[in-house]
Amino acid sequence: MIGRIVAPLALALAAAFFGIALYINMAEQPARLALADGPMLTAWAISFKVGFVLQGSVTIAAGLAGLAAFWFTRDWRWLAGGLCMLANWPWTLIVIAPINAALLAAAPEAAGAATRALVEQWGVVHGARTAFAAAAVVLFVAALAAPRAYRGYSTIDKH
Repeated sequence: MIGRIVAPLALALAAAFFGIALYINMAEQPARLALADGPMLTAWAISFKVGFVLQGSVTIAAGLAGLAAFWFTRDWRWLAGGLCMLANWPWTLIVIAPINAALLAAAPEAAGAATRALVEQWGVVHGARTAFAAAAVVLFVAALAAPRAYRGYSTIDKH
């Protein structure tokens, strides 16, 4: 039973993360960059606090569901997609976290060109998170669409 649930769940969670990440890159980031420096930093900080919890938990859930689907089906696409989703964590900790820390330490009333450059850089490196999720979604859809994925499901019931 669990085996039949984890694969579609992995896809749903990865797609949700992809949608959130794409929205951030395509709507939120351009909107905040249209603001003056201080309000831009304030808008980024508000979005960051909500996004950190939401994106972090969805990333882990999607990655673990992808790994579980691999366990049940032995289809490499679930493994690769799960790892793509989980790759968001080291990417965030190594590449994005130093930018986050600098932005969180900045005072909106003192924001200027350097702050704007950091927010712009943050948007570029956040794009990799969107790409990781897009890759996972493609892999998960391919795994679900493959005829052998259905053969794998017949063995799920035996676990």
